Amino acid sequence: MVWPGSPFPLGASCTSEGVNFALFSENATGVDLCLFDAPDAPTESQRIRLTEHTDQIWHGFVPGLRPGQLYGYRVYGPYAPERGHRFNASKLLLDPYAKAISGDIRWGPEMFGFDLESDLGDLSRDYRDSAPGMPRCIVIDDAAFDWQGDRQPRTPLAQSVIYEAHVKGFTKLCPGIPEPLRGTYAGLAHPAAIEYLRSLGVTAVELLPVHHHADEPHLFRRGMSNYWGYSTIGFFAPEAGYVSSGAAQGAQVTEFKAMVRALHAAGIEVILDVVYNHTAEGNETGPTICFRGIDNAAYYRLQPQNKRWHQDYTGCGNSLNVLHENTLRLVLDSLRYWVTEMHVDGFRFDLATTLLRGESTGVERLAPFLTIVHQDPVISRVKLIAEPWDVGHDGYRVGNFPVLWAEWNGRYRDSVRRFWRGDEGQARELVYRLTGSSDLYRHTGKRPYASINFVTSHDGFTLHDLVTYNHKHNQANGEQNRDGDNHSHSWNHGVEGETTDTEISALRRRQRRNLLATLLLSQGVPMLCAGDEYGRTQQGNNNAYCQDNELSWFDWSRLDGKHEGSLLRFTRRLIALRRAHPVFRRPKFFQGRKIRGSDIKDIMVFSPSGTEMTDEEWTKLFVRCLGLFLSGDSMDVVDERGQPIEDHSFLILFNAHYSAVPFVLPGRLGVRWELILDTWTEDGHVPAGDKRWVEAGRQFKLRGRSLVLLRLDTMSTDRGHFR
Repeated sequence: MVWPGSPFPLGASCTSEGVNFALFSENATGVDLCLFDAPDAPTESQRIRLTEHTDQIWHGFVPGLRPGQLYGYRVYGPYAPERGHRFNASKLLLDPYAKAISGDIRWGPEMFGFDLESDLGDLSRDYRDSAPGMPRCIVIDDAAFDWQGDRQPRTPLAQSVIYEAHVKGFTKLCPGIPEPLRGTYAGLAHPAAIEYLRSLGVTAVELLPVHHHADEPHLFRRGMSNYWGYSTIGFFAPEAGYVSSGAAQGAQVTEFKAMVRALHAAGIEVILDVVYNHTAEGNETGPTICFRGIDNAAYYRLQPQNKRWHQDYTGCGNSLNVLHENTLRLVLDSLRYWVTEMHVDGFRFDLATTLLRGESTGVERLAPFLTIVHQDPVISRVKLIAEPWDVGHDGYRVGNFPVLWAEWNGRYRDSVRRFWRGDEGQARELVYRLTGSSDLYRHTGKRPYASINFVTSHDGFTLHDLVTYNHKHNQANGEQNRDGDNHSHSWNHGVEGETTDTEISALRRRQRRNLLATLLLSQGVPMLCAGDEYGRTQQGNNNAYCQDNELSWFDWSRLDGKHEGSLLRFTRRLIALRRAHPVFRRPKFFQGRKIRGSDIKDIMVFSPSGTEMTDEEWTKLFVRCLGLFLSGDSMDVVDERGQPIEDHSFLILFNAHYSAVPFVLPGRLGVRWELILDTWTEDGHVPAGDKRWVEAGRQFKLRGRSLVLLRLDTMSTDRGHFR
């Protein structure tokens, strides 16, 4: 073997003469590179000792190897759990920097570093060879792919509409996609899938984890799998399960790139949901398949009093130790790789708060991870979205991530759900959420687009189920309905589950429209959960993480239904409205200031009497009806040429009360409002002709549990000044 010199990348790097291999381990005493002739070979055909050891990195060059070579590692060192060390050379290990992985783990007792049957528990050591049941790493040559001049859309975050989807679930049943491509990256790149996304009007797909993952042993025993994929074992490798049938070994890399290229050509960005907070190896009683066997004490956060035990801020058994410089390097190298080599446009960080925890276990605003991300010339320029919580004692951090970061706004979700459910005392909270959550983000110098607004996501009820069930129904998961959130702020409207009652069914459909309209007319960035636009159901399961079946998959056949089709048209119309009118997607917060010396402010909140709400009214518990005026004439936003961007002015009326409310439309004599959208009708359409117009000062019958959008008639106003 010949050492090629320094500096060098970790992982397997191709040259014209062979392949460089490099593996970090601070505490190992030896490393063997294991080469395999075939994916199903029970053991390695060649074992090569990496004798070079530089800066805690074991490395070597093997001449003659080519892309497609299968490999793994065996790492030597002490087996001393009380000191945090769990080395066991009997276990074949995946390369943390592997760019492709061959398949799934075949679970058995040999996958564990300790003897499962020993009275000593994890203090014992298991000497059985795990290679027969382990996947293999695949050498990849990234330079071989032709990007054909791919250009990223670079849609400003303020103008984005995000669509959260699962690669397999979205495409598995799509009739327009050829059978061999369904459920794959190639399926998502197919014109049928892309045309649907374009017709919907979304600007980005946020994909549930596509990093290679390992299904948990308990799911394997139940004949199930981790469908969502939040069980990462390869931070560089695209999930092999989403490659099309008949594809060559390692084709998941080229197929993923081709998917990104096709989506970009359609103007759609790709955002990845990434899981750097924990790995698939679980706690101290979990398997030894990668990080644990390479250097447990470096890769994981351990209890300082007894390093046998893991610190768990994720609820998944372990927490990645990003305080260690080489573990942090792994995460940052992974992020850069997905941007530079895979051309993705951003990331949503699962349980991002875990990445901010310091030595004292508390959350640190100046955590090393944040500091380096902000300084990195590659990562800092893509979309960064935090799920701003974990399960630690101070883990709920909505509104506390610094500039450059957007956040999943859990307070938006809960406020909107509770308001439309009819809860008391929600008016003031709702207006903050509708207007970009300035109370959460303005103080740190952030903008409204820091708020990723959502009503539903993959985790929890679908929109259909949110208005159909009071309680979760997760029995199919095999956990006695103990899993999943117990506080969903849902409402079944009188009957638990599906019903033939026409009045309840109509009300539920209207509530879906209310929730969608609220989401897409709010300031901030809307995120739509795939399938909510037509009423996808999981039959009350609010934690379908292990349901890789029709329960979770996108049911394309429902799009032909009368009511489902109407909801889809309604959603498309809302997204088009948002795209056409910048007043719904301001990149700056409203100021609450008067416009050009008039008595009109850029934003005003009206009571049903047609007057501005007072502080006293904000505090009343019974307020369930209000009007939100958004002035398009006050736009303090300019285009790329420095010219002011102006728009129409709109009034959004919200009524969460069960009965109709007479609402006096604000404005002086002669001012008219045009009725644009009404959730009382199935597709939001309003009457044509004169019936579309309502004079200011008149009472408008705002029907129970409905939302109405009106546009100020500029012909009857002086530059939008209606009072």
